[in-house]
Amino acid sequence: MARTRKGEASTGKANDTGVNAFVGKDELLKFYRDMLLIRRFEERAGQLYGMGLIGGFCHLYIGQEAIAVGMQSIKVKGDQIITGYRDHGHMLAAGMDPKEVMAELTGRATGSSHGKGGSMHMFDIETGFYGGHGIVGAQVSLGTGLALNNHYRGNGNVSFAYFGDGAANQGQVYESFNMAQLWKLPVVYVIENNQYAMGTSVERSASETAFHKRGVSFRIPGEQVDGMDVAAVAEAGARAAEHARSGQGPYILEMKTYRYRGHSMSDPAKYRTKEEVDEVKSTRDPIEHLREKLDAAGVTEEQLKVVDADVKRIVAEAAEFARTSPEPDPSELYTDVYLEAAQ
Repeated sequence: MARTRKGEASTGKANDTGVNAFVGKDELLKFYRDMLLIRRFEERAGQLYGMGLIGGFCHLYIGQEAIAVGMQSIKVKGDQIITGYRDHGHMLAAGMDPKEVMAELTGRATGSSHGKGGSMHMFDIETGFYGGHGIVGAQVSLGTGLALNNHYRGNGNVSFAYFGDGAANQGQVYESFNMAQLWKLPVVYVIENNQYAMGTSVERSASETAFHKRGVSFRIPGEQVDGMDVAAVAEAGARAAEHARSGQGPYILEMKTYRYRGHSMSDPAKYRTKEEVDEVKSTRDPIEHLREKLDAAGVTEEQLKVVDADVKRIVAEAAEFARTSPEPDPSELYTDVYLEAAQ
């Protein structure tokens, strides 16, 4: 099924850029800007962590940018996103303000969660981002609950629940699969298979490494997607969302991807070779892959330099905003924790 714009018929034919003819130059440029913003933002976040301005855990999304951006492009108003703790890329793709995201990372009062959520626990209802979650696999059950809400209300919205290859082995994932298919809930499960669950390769931790097949016993359809190709992600995302939105129930997308950095900032990633990482960077990098498509579509180097400069400015402003923003007042410690019920 080829991706189309509203009101247009699908031909399923690709153009000279290797993507569907309805993915035009302007959309490719937007993909590039959004992916580059995530890459540069995460690089700066890594620097701030090294400077001691970000505390606690910090899981970077570098290498996986095509997934969040490609999937975001097919969402409609009212759809929800929920993910695990490698969540900064999803926040930015959803449209959250980079300044507020960076301020939250540094624990400032101007952050999206007022400095109390940090890297792993942000939330933004306006963009449909229902949080990063620190408990491995917990977001799958919560995302299924969002889909139940959509089903109950009949609002036509879809919940997109993201999780990794490590979380795919958690028990609550399969309880969620069963419920979702039994009740035909509108949820798309997106498995970001970056090859390593913390420091354990999928070959060592999973008896079935083709994660899109994990729903077979529940009769949930699935497919494997090149998660380093943003256009392929968008195409598959559109198919999955239409399946879920039309009342046919859940769908599983396994995005084959790769993270360039360690699992978290404290992970030296000794479990893989430098040659392995370099090979992926040189042959499969999602941003470089998109640059090739942009070149084939007639986008000039000068146009890309304009985008690069704009992204650099946005990230610099976000870092400065975070650095100069105040920390939360101690009186905020217990706000948003308890709900005072009427007597």
